[in-house]
Amino acid sequence: MPNNTLDHQAVDEETIARSQRSGRIAVTVFPLLILAGGVIAFLTPSTFASWSDYVPYGLMLIMFGMGLTLRIPDFALVLKRPLVVLMGVLAQFTIMPLTALLIARVLDLPDQLAAGLILLGCVPGGTASNVVAYLAKGDVALSVTMTSISTLLSPIVTPILTLWLAGQYLPVEAGSMAMSIVQIVVVPITAGLILRALIPAVVQKVTPLLPWASTLMITFVAIAVVAASSETLATAGLLMFFAVMLHNAAGLIIGHAVASVFRSSVPARRTISIEVGMQNSGLASGLAAQYFTPEAAIAGAIAAVWANITGGVIAAVWGRRDPAQIPVAR
Repeated sequence: MPNNTLDHQAVDEETIARSQRSGRIAVTVFPLLILAGGVIAFLTPSTFASWSDYVPYGLMLIMFGMGLTLRIPDFALVLKRPLVVLMGVLAQFTIMPLTALLIARVLDLPDQLAAGLILLGCVPGGTASNVVAYLAKGDVALSVTMTSISTLLSPIVTPILTLWLAGQYLPVEAGSMAMSIVQIVVVPITAGLILRALIPAVVQKVTPLLPWASTLMITFVAIAVVAASSETLATAGLLMFFAVMLHNAAGLIIGHAVASVFRSSVPARRTISIEVGMQNSGLASGLAAQYFTPEAAIAGAIAAVWANITGGVIAAVWGRRDPAQIPVAR
């Protein structure tokens, strides 16, 4: 008689392998899709004028897809390795907001653009970071846990940080923003998590499609943002692109440095660098458009392209180096 346990393990491994292949392709194609969509939206903004009304629904679908990829055991790492998880999440919610504020001041960004960049720094980790961490031979379990914890903390942390830092530039409705994040982020993720627990076999079959669904939804959000802010992009696009590049680079470098100071393993250093440097750009764009102005959403739209380009480069470079062969200073 066949061994059912081994059969199920084989199915799980095959599903995981297909998901990883799909994720690799999606991460590669993702920036190209957003770039193409952004160019079209910039050239013909009136075509996509009504899309901004549906951005929250697109974000909810992204978060629902994220919930489908999670399991309760993914949160167990908080109990097994609390210090490294705490360090990573704290780094994410301190380095990125403060760096965004510093860049906004140094570059003397207009109020709307400064607020958008700061909001980008205040949102949780990006949905593509888990795939990038896998390709970069990072600590994937840590990546999933950091993304999950920072995302679930975002209804509290993101509005408070945004009020404190971006409130210097534009009024911030922190309470209303918190409720929006609960509706857009927490509820869909919880629904996806529950659904996976109830019908795991069905969810496993659609798992390879989730990176593509997320890619398409974030592209949709980016198109809506670019179409609504095409005039500002024409005048301040290069400056904002430079600001986002600096912000992303600072997160990657400082995140890795912080993990090194605490003598984390090489895979953990890679993961913390990626998690800190890659923000949930779709959420940043959606919240900025809803609570600030379309111009404030530009930072998130640019980050959706740039962070995935740098993520792909990092994955290619680090993925060729076996962490076990890299000496770690003690």
